Amino acid sequence: MSNRNLCTLIALAVAPTLAQAQWLNHPTPGIPRTPEGKPNLSARTPRAADGRPNLTGLWQTEAAPADMLERLIPGATNGAGEEPLSQYYINILSDFAPEAAPIQPAAAALFLQRAKTFSNESPLSHCLPVGMPLVEMAPAPYKIIQTPGLTVMLYERDTTFRQVYTDGRKLPDDPQPSWLGYSVGKWDGDSLVVDTTGFNDRGWLDARGHTHSEALHLTERFHRLDFGHMEVQLTIDDPQTYSRPFTIHLKQRLQADSDLLESFCAENEKDSHHVDGK
Repeated sequence: MSNRNLCTLIALAVAPTLAQAQWLNHPTPGIPRTPEGKPNLSARTPRAADGRPNLTGLWQTEAAPADMLERLIPGATNGAGEEPLSQYYINILSDFAPEAAPIQPAAAALFLQRAKTFSNESPLSHCLPVGMPLVEMAPAPYKIIQTPGLTVMLYERDTTFRQVYTDGRKLPDDPQPSWLGYSVGKWDGDSLVVDTTGFNDRGWLDARGHTHSEALHLTERFHRLDFGHMEVQLTIDDPQTYSRPFTIHLKQRLQADSDLLESFCAENEKDSHHVDGK
């Protein structure tokens, strides 16, 4: 895949996030403050009425270090959009050397074939939904609203939502395939563990073009470290596409004194006409 095609696609992916400063500096109620009035993101983890950590807040995945971004997209550190990117958003297998990546031979061959028509095939370049876990790693915030029995996740990207049921229900036996799947959660100590299945096979795991099958089982562990920092452990288990399950770790930061905006990829979209797929 050419560097040019990857940069073009990432530019399409981040373009809807560039106007989010409209809510900047609107004070968020309940945030602990320093004596100077700045958000104290190192304050204690807030707790819900049941004593569990309260994950409610506006979160965004932190970017990879600049030197890592330079290795993943040479020459494009400052040219792939205004928002810095997570290494996993670019390449879900970035922790592995190419020869050690746990991908099935047929899936690896399809990945190489897809690279020839990369931009034409990407769901991002056609304004299709951003699936899981790509939407969670996107350079755009998402809001968690935690209630008894249900945790809702609102994503600025494509103004979409996800429901995580924590009321004891089981995953459906024969779900209708969907972009974001079906999610149930339970607490393991101070971590919310979310199991998601029932995906369609149209989503990409990253902007580079690693895909998944309908057999994908995604497990997430959300652990709020303090008031303003959270770790999210993602385990991808898809035996039809990957030779073994693998896990990545996201660092997320609370977006204080800000909020979500409406964002739709298809609204006044003109870029896809210029994508040649070569």
